[in-house]
Amino acid sequence: MGVVGLMIVAGLSLSRRPRWLATAAALPLVLEGVQYALPELARACSAPDVLHAWMGLAVGTVIGAVLLHVDRLLHGNTLLRVTAASIVLGLAVTSVAGWSADPAPVDPHTRVGLRGELVHYPYWDVPGAEDKAWIEAGTLPGAGTSYEEMSRTALWDLKNLSENLATDAGFPPAGPAENWGYFWPRDGAFLAVALARTGHADLSVELMTRTSELYLDPMYGFDARYLLSGGRIYLDPRRAQVDGCGWVLWAIHETTQVASVPSVVDDLRDRCTDQLLRATGGGSHLPAPGQDYWEQTTYDHLLGASAPVAAGLRFAAADYRTLGDDQRADQVQQAAAGVRSEIGEFFGPDYLRAGTHGGLDAATAMLMPPFDPDPLPGVHEAWLGYQQEAARAGGGLAPGSQWKNDGISWTPEVALVAYAAAASGQDELAHHWLDWLDQHRAPWGSLPEKVDSQGRPGGPAPLGWTSALVILTLDALA
Repeated sequence: MGVVGLMIVAGLSLSRRPRWLATAAALPLVLEGVQYALPELARACSAPDVLHAWMGLAVGTVIGAVLLHVDRLLHGNTLLRVTAASIVLGLAVTSVAGWSADPAPVDPHTRVGLRGELVHYPYWDVPGAEDKAWIEAGTLPGAGTSYEEMSRTALWDLKNLSENLATDAGFPPAGPAENWGYFWPRDGAFLAVALARTGHADLSVELMTRTSELYLDPMYGFDARYLLSGGRIYLDPRRAQVDGCGWVLWAIHETTQVASVPSVVDDLRDRCTDQLLRATGGGSHLPAPGQDYWEQTTYDHLLGASAPVAAGLRFAAADYRTLGDDQRADQVQQAAAGVRSEIGEFFGPDYLRAGTHGGLDAATAMLMPPFDPDPLPGVHEAWLGYQQEAARAGGGLAPGSQWKNDGISWTPEVALVAYAAAASGQDELAHHWLDWLDQHRAPWGSLPEKVDSQGRPGGPAPLGWTSALVILTLDALA
């Protein structure tokens, strides 16, 4: 908002000077180019949004032209100046108020509506012949255990969410609700790995192939989310999120373990790797401050944005080694080690969300196996500490210990912790969280996004990210 406000003021001020106005319009493009050429500058800046800057400039210019015309009618020239000064003052007051205001009180017993009733109807139905054959054509993690029914429903839900991949309709949605009817590269990566691990590599390959068609900024990476058609969402408070390429590189690695991929996926690996190398100066520093999976605007370096970058580079290096490109593998492995070292320096030894503040959050699991086979000193303690400090009354976990006090547990974070536990050989802890997830499914058997303080499921059910994580956790326990 600050940049947009400043561009509005610039438009007001320059509305009578067309040449200066053209120069101002070119500045966002120049800044983008400079940050692309100088990664160190990008490190100190949040990703600028050229479209929003131009919109602000255009609005300011239009307002300025109107006010100038009114000034002429009134035979004066003060109205334009007063308006510009008022906007500047308003921005200053709003910013100060935002920084100093106490957060609004939150009801610790908030209830969230449940969505997805028509996914399985009637409740607790069973897969039809076609769906049953699809499940049986692969493997079912957790078969023969108390989690078999949860696993079968979760895998079935992944198939249902992936229906678009069987046609030319686009991408899988995050869940069966309007606000989740988009494709997140992060969620898609976990979906692809779960499909690859369960014998459905054809869908995993197709998902990675379609992901290669998405817009990928060479500096900032994937957008936070896309339309199911693959189109961009231009007016979105979510910004480009650097972790996207990290997760996609992991998904490509896992997919290539079980299937061949077309050249466009190899090209996607190259582009994602180049983007992460560029964003980290070849592994010499952390990526620029920006959003992580919380999807909140920030100017802090966040663990949840940095950890997937290190992991993605490590998986890419392994792929290049397998492909016989040792020079490229050495370069990428060195960058992965560099980012990992920077993470240890900046976030360690406590591994708080923003380094020195922000509390512990679920991103600690992103520094655990399988994403890092040999966790940095202090990571395991921070991961355990997160589970204690972020515990909710309903038995689950908040995204972080300093998340709002609404009593709501988030199942993706619970499942991510369970996956890390299973991958690191802590089976008892993994079973603890799997039991909780199994006990808090929707009435139709799907895994929901949230669980309130009274243990009631809420949000979209199924949530693809949680379903994929449960499948991966059970697979890791096998």
